[in-house]
Amino acid sequence: MTKKIGFLSFGHHRDMPGSRVRTAGDALRQHIDLAVAAEAAGLDGAWLRVHHFDHNLSAPFPLLSAMAARTSSIDVGTGVVDLRYENPLYLAEEAAATDLISAGRLQLGISRGSPEPAADGQAAFGYRLAEGEDWSTVTRGRAELFRCAITGEPVAHSQRALASGRAPDLPIQPLSPGLPGRIWWGAGTHATGVWAGRAGYNLLSSTLLLADDGRPFHRQQADQVRDYRAALAESGHSTGGQAAVTRSAFPITTEEDNAYFGHDRGDTESAGFLDGLPARSGPTFAGSIDEVATSLAADEAVTEADYVLFALPSMLGVEYNAHLFENLVALAHELGWKN
Repeated sequence: MTKKIGFLSFGHHRDMPGSRVRTAGDALRQHIDLAVAAEAAGLDGAWLRVHHFDHNLSAPFPLLSAMAARTSSIDVGTGVVDLRYENPLYLAEEAAATDLISAGRLQLGISRGSPEPAADGQAAFGYRLAEGEDWSTVTRGRAELFRCAITGEPVAHSQRALASGRAPDLPIQPLSPGLPGRIWWGAGTHATGVWAGRAGYNLLSSTLLLADDGRPFHRQQADQVRDYRAALAESGHSTGGQAAVTRSAFPITTEEDNAYFGHDRGDTESAGFLDGLPARSGPTFAGSIDEVATSLAADEAVTEADYVLFALPSMLGVEYNAHLFENLVALAHELGWKN
């Protein structure tokens, strides 16, 4: 089965001995080079995690635009933009502009967001919940306004329309016609995955699933993907239909690979609690290309997915990750995902 593959990166940077990514500038510039290297190796996507108030990537659109300007075929995406921090109409303008620069290669993941360092981050940005509101409902409302805006639905009044009491007549500008079909919802629960299908989004399944029921991560995630597709089919929406999962996979072909990732052999998962709910995250796969291919072939969620993103150790620098990209493409060929 043909699948797209890409990388998903936090863009960590630290000013510490031995670091290959010391500053935010290093991280940003290197990710442009990483997108170029990924495209040259044959990957399909260069995706960025977005987190505020931390030493990683927080403002994705300048970087995505720069990545797009230096490449010609690779998708540029987010996993995910936290809508608690976003004005939906400004987001619509930024997304459309980036999509036009990329000639239709933006894959925009959005959601309510994830746990973060800041206890009052949204308030610092000027966004506060009113009495009786919750972030899940508010961010879904923002997402709906954002999607209306990128389809060209008028959202503001001209002076003439306002004076005559008519409906809004001005859409956001610019508009990028294919963008509405490339919006992904980041889902960390089974229920959210089903909601994403009913709402006509593509599904970006989280690297961590809440409400863990004790089964292996890949089986719970595969059920989420299957039920998402069933909900989408019943919804009647013309957008959505793609599902993406993320895995940590490191084929070991050199001594350097073994030094970094040889201790990760064993396919163990992590389980614990997050936001008061039992949570489970997927394993790290490391070994020869054949061994990693065998593990991924047995992964039910990977089998169900259309797009497999691989967690990127960006802190190891461009040269090492260019080598990793070649190994991941070799892995995709071994699995029959690429011709």
